[in-house]
Amino acid sequence: MPRSSSLVTSAELAVLDFLWEHGPAVVRQITQGIYSKNSPALHATVNSLLEQLEAKEFIERDRSGFAHVFQAKITRAMLVGKQLEQLADSHFGGSLTPMLLTLAEKVKLGRRDREALRRIIEKIH
Repeated sequence: MPRSSSLVTSAELAVLDFLWEHGPAVVRQITQGIYSKNSPALHATVNSLLEQLEAKEFIERDRSGFAHVFQAKITRAMLVGKQLEQLADSHFGGSLTPMLLTLAEKVKLGRRDREALRRIIEKIH
């Protein structure tokens, strides 16, 4: 059985979180934002994370200036959707229904959440 891999690591997610919150940024700004300091080692780490995210096509790089500017190509909602699809594929044979039923059984939903789910289900039908 093939090992399922995460779409993004927690370190890559920290970079994406920064870009979602702050918008386009250079490596130095991202490093400072994530680690509250900048050093050659941290700069290299963030640069590697950016390269990984770029290879996954989750961010894009503007090479027009001296310092490259990075921005997210994927929204948080798009990433969460991809992660949910991956979870459904790896644990529920690709079916969303058992995954959602398991989630609904484990989470105590308030009245507002139940009503929101009903509205979503009604729109689907």
